[in-house]
Amino acid sequence: MNKKIISCCLILLAAPLIIAMGVWMFQDRRYNLIILALVLVSMIPFFLSFEKRQRPTRRLMLIAVLTALSVASRFLFAEIPFFKPVTSIVIITGIYLGPEAGFLCGSFSALLSNFYFGQGPWTPFQMFVWGLVGFLSGLPSLLKNKDGRRMMEHPAALVLWGGFSGVIYSLVMDVWTTVSADSTFSWARYFSAITLSLPYTIVYGLSNIVFLLLLAKPLGKKLRRVMVKYGI
Repeated sequence: MNKKIISCCLILLAAPLIIAMGVWMFQDRRYNLIILALVLVSMIPFFLSFEKRQRPTRRLMLIAVLTALSVASRFLFAEIPFFKPVTSIVIITGIYLGPEAGFLCGSFSALLSNFYFGQGPWTPFQMFVWGLVGFLSGLPSLLKNKDGRRMMEHPAALVLWGGFSGVIYSLVMDVWTTVSADSTFSWARYFSAITLSLPYTIVYGLSNIVFLLLLAKPLGKKLRRVMVKYGI
């Protein structure tokens, strides 16, 4: 079976299934087990993406640096509610290092930063949605333009995806809002949560757009230089 198909199955099927089982079987009381399972799911697609000719250690170090930058940015903007650079850095990671690296950066950004902001049954949802955004960000970049540039590097693509990724984040986290009351899902409560969170969703999207326009070009330039220099 193709490695990309295995990665997609793990991320798009196994990860949400693990979260769902944790919610309905453990009723959020054993969220630490769910987090551990998601950590393993995050790592498997990344290591499956290695080829013999690649330098996995250097690539892993680069992802670690970007994840640390993502975590630090959440700390830095802690006083500004819902306006954070985390998603934009996760998106940039996916664009330049691939979908598996994007998922790894996103999930670990949520896990590590929540040691400061607080771990809880919401952490698996944050790990999944930030990882999902990173993974989806990397898929279009597997196809490059004639000049070798990635499709997602275009400013218009960044604006559209930045805004839409804010919607994705809000929709997934509204699932947590819905089930957090009694560990059951209700469509009526879910649509109510979506409506009430609409102002925050708009802020999420705008913050992603702002930080992508500020960071994508300079950070992407440095990433390309490092990747060429070290053969990543």
